[in-house]
Amino acid sequence: MYFSKIAGTGSYLPEKRMTNHDLEKIVETSHDWIIERTGIVERRIAGPSEATSDLGLKAAGRALEMANMSAKDIDSIIFATVSPDQPIPSTACFLQNSLGARPIMAFDLVAACSGFVYGLSLTDQMIKTGMIKTGLVVGAEVLSRIVNYEDRDTCILFGDGAGAAIVTRAEEGEPSKILSHHIHSDGSLHHLFETIGGGTRKPLSPEVIENREHYMKMKGREIFKHAVRTLTQCCEEAIQANGFSGEDIDWLVPHQANIRILEAVAKSFSIPMEKVIVNIEKYGNTSAATVPIALDEAVRDGRIKRGQLVLLTAFGAGLTSGSSLLRF
Repeated sequence: MYFSKIAGTGSYLPEKRMTNHDLEKIVETSHDWIIERTGIVERRIAGPSEATSDLGLKAAGRALEMANMSAKDIDSIIFATVSPDQPIPSTACFLQNSLGARPIMAFDLVAACSGFVYGLSLTDQMIKTGMIKTGLVVGAEVLSRIVNYEDRDTCILFGDGAGAAIVTRAEEGEPSKILSHHIHSDGSLHHLFETIGGGTRKPLSPEVIENREHYMKMKGREIFKHAVRTLTQCCEEAIQANGFSGEDIDWLVPHQANIRILEAVAKSFSIPMEKVIVNIEKYGNTSAATVPIALDEAVRDGRIKRGQLVLLTAFGAGLTSGSSLLRF
């Protein structure tokens, strides 16, 4: 059996910034109210001509550059998103074409905010079994197109962005390797975060649009409660399965949903916030992109170094959840 490692990371954030003060002009809210409840100061918004695959392309290019590889070296593309370019074909196929990659396996993965962790797990398994040698995992979203800017409970949270990782076979004896993944879902909680209109159960129609059912809807307080519980469980699984304790973790890279959630999870394992990668104040919640963006920033600014023990964790609509423990 082979082991895999993250050979390169990349991210991309659109130039346009939407601050809390900008939102004050759109919906009944305030800068202080948003910061107190979420920790968010601003978020990025994709330009009119930018689609999700465009953001993913730039993040993927930077990950390939760090890994010293080209698109021809990739054997698979998993594109995690809930905001695809269009229903058919997959956004991964658009990315495959834009990258100039070979006619390889490419597909979208819909696990909401847990999407990147899910995709990393699948790519790791394909490498371990010898099916592929190198895979590209992308988490990218243009959530500004599916946010209801009349709903202050959701519009304050979300932004656009993309993150990516090149996962490849680890050489025998080298310190960098992915150790384990712990992936879950609980469909009984689907109603806590969903987009009702636009699918086969409730096809897009004038009525759906008038009722704004084609936008995301979330029950924030209940999500908060389940988020803390599921993230804690996923992290505990990863730590215990590999014989570690919270003190052994060099860096926790969590889904950037709410600063209070991150603080509660870190406290559960006695991990100081100085060892938690947090960028929610700059970008808000970018769903499947939050974990790879945070990972890439911490790698590039030198906080995360080769050989360090890094714990990735996320939760999202579904409800989905997961964690990945690795030696970077």
